[in-house]
Amino acid sequence: MWFKNSRVYQLSSPLSVDLAALEQALVEFRFTPCSGQQQSSQGFSFPFESAQSYCYQNQHYLFFAIKRQEKLLPATVVQEEMQPRLEALEAEKGRALSRKEKDSIKEDVTFELLPRAFSKTQLVLACYDQNKQRIMINTSSSSRAEDVLALLRKAMGSLPALPWLDPYRLSNCLQLWLQSEQLPSSFQLGHEVELKAPDEEGAKVRFSNHLLTTEEVQSHLQDKQVTRLELQQEEGLSLKVCDDGSLKSIRYHDSISSKNDELGWEDADARLAADSLLMASTLSAALEQIAQAVTKDE
Repeated sequence: MWFKNSRVYQLSSPLSVDLAALEQALVEFRFTPCSGQQQSSQGFSFPFESAQSYCYQNQHYLFFAIKRQEKLLPATVVQEEMQPRLEALEAEKGRALSRKEKDSIKEDVTFELLPRAFSKTQLVLACYDQNKQRIMINTSSSSRAEDVLALLRKAMGSLPALPWLDPYRLSNCLQLWLQSEQLPSSFQLGHEVELKAPDEEGAKVRFSNHLLTTEEVQSHLQDKQVTRLELQQEEGLSLKVCDDGSLKSIRYHDSISSKNDELGWEDADARLAADSLLMASTLSAALEQIAQAVTKDE
């Protein structure tokens, strides 16, 4: 349940805190497995099985989970099943089949194979910070994050969510941060950066496990823009801030990830509650520091 990546969104108005009504709204769109010929299905699931609730509250944080199931039907399998039918029909008609005819056969074959296809299931966690009115989604994929927001909109009627940072201001800050200027409070430069030229060729350069203050790195700021930069706290977390506002490779210092070890797992509910609160509060505090650094001159 420790978020490893995150897409973050800012709400212009708070979500309802009527948990009973919110729970019922999520139940209406709960997950059901794919039916025989259904290629994909998604819906709300329990963020933590022991809680048996579609909306799990821990202090001022609300946790949600969206489960998505997809049937895996490789194109090679479909093609292998199609080929004899195509050849037989072409022989019968004495001509090559049109694209429309081929597409029709492909649809028929796919429909027949789906009940026998393997299924892949993914669970995406999301956390809503009621104090900051931010939604943190545990994914690096923009499409997966949008799926979560879309489902929340369906359940709640509306969801006024926008990316948490202005991309233009963030881009300017990434340039400054690489120069060790105006870094977010408590953060320092990490050891990884990616830069890209803004022209059509888009030349890229990446430094990993590297001292970022060296001339070798800094010289690229003359003709390139920072697209990803690692920041780290001394005993907090490290993460890579991308120019689209997403956060990747979030890692928690041992002093944080082991903080609740004395609780053990005999009482799984208590440990889960403690870990989820610790993760959410740590990540939320880091987000706030980054947001303040980006917006401080507004």
